[in-house]
Amino acid sequence: MNQLSTVRGLLTRNLRQSGIFIAFALIILLFTVLTGGQLLVPQNISNMVVQNSYILILAIGMVVIIIAGHIDLSVGSVVAATGAISGVLMVQQNVPWPLAVLITLIIGGLIGAWQGYWVAYFGIPAFIVTLAGMLIFRAVTLIVLGNQGIGPFPGPVRTLSNGFLPGFMGNVGLGPLGGADIFTLLVAILAVAGIVFTQWRSRTGRQKYGQTVDAMPLFLTKMILAGGLVLAIAVQLARFKNLPYVLILLAVLVMGYSTLAGRTVFGRHVYAIGGNIHAASLSGIKVKPVTFWIFVNMGVLSALAGIIFAGRLNQAGPTAGNGFELDAIAAAFIGGAAVQGGVGRIVGALTGGLIIAVINSGMSLIGSPSERVQLVKGLVLLAAVAFDIWTKRRAASGKGNKGDKGDKAAPPSSYLGVPVPAEMFSGAEPGKPAPTTTGSAVTTPT
Repeated sequence: MNQLSTVRGLLTRNLRQSGIFIAFALIILLFTVLTGGQLLVPQNISNMVVQNSYILILAIGMVVIIIAGHIDLSVGSVVAATGAISGVLMVQQNVPWPLAVLITLIIGGLIGAWQGYWVAYFGIPAFIVTLAGMLIFRAVTLIVLGNQGIGPFPGPVRTLSNGFLPGFMGNVGLGPLGGADIFTLLVAILAVAGIVFTQWRSRTGRQKYGQTVDAMPLFLTKMILAGGLVLAIAVQLARFKNLPYVLILLAVLVMGYSTLAGRTVFGRHVYAIGGNIHAASLSGIKVKPVTFWIFVNMGVLSALAGIIFAGRLNQAGPTAGNGFELDAIAAAFIGGAAVQGGVGRIVGALTGGLIIAVINSGMSLIGSPSERVQLVKGLVLLAAVAFDIWTKRRAASGKGNKGDKGDKAAPPSSYLGVPVPAEMFSGAEPGKPAPTTTGSAVTTPT
């Protein structure tokens, strides 16, 4: 009976952790069938990466914000404003493009610092601050551009946004698939080896400290599926125009932010603040500086997305960034971030963004009107959040593992950046101290 309970708990935990990847695979399979295989042709895969790169960049920063229990509604407007500023610098003022990019990123950081100050040190909910920022920086965009576009952008910026690595080693024949770039295939093989190595190291580390790990057959199945997916995508990219530069940039960002979130003190502080801000403060975590810096980070990533978006279109326009904040937030939640904060992964947010990209591309290929695309994305978002809440309730009630009653989840310290008084959940009367507890429910990445 205990073994059966253990198996049930393991399956429930894996469903919560891997559900997003299963959903991603099923959505790809669905649209592959509906489009008659057109979804997975080399050119379309390359286009999905290039055309959605800025949303994926925003999703990386957004999931960090959401993990900490906040939200940022201003990123679309910041993308537009920083794209406009970069256009003025490069096109009108003839500032060398590397310096213009650096100045734009600094301005993005200052925008994030402005908003982070009001949230962290003045105590205004992030929802309100960034809603104001959405209006303010959209107005800044119109002021800078004068309701006109600026372009064309310098060649290197366009190359970063739309370009591909040149072929360093020539092509290799893949039988009926035709030729494929050797360098791209080698990069993919190294990427798969890196994924397997890091996951194996994580598994052995958990075993060393007596933590629960996947059974070896399940672990090997996961590695085979993940490696197969990476290699399949790489083969298609190698058959078209090799690796897009923005894909390399995204890979660097994902590796860097995954390390930051899971293996640094700062990252663990972000999770702790989102899990229970009061417990984090009592534990000695400097809540205000951490909150401030995650908004600075969001500003820098928004500026980077603004440059890439403007470079792809070859101009900075006044309507740039419309709706980007909604796609970035949706990507984070679809990727497994919790509404209350304290839970989320960088890879999950990236996968959520790719799900949105597949939906956009797949429905476009089958000729669906834009309103149906929005409808489907909304339903997917709702289903993802509902699934997250359902699995947490099962875990809290002990149904996921009958041998373990589970710890009572800590009450949320905020909802979408709006602070929630602790006495609402503690049973204490307003103005009186709440009963003390031992420990807090803080979720850290695996």
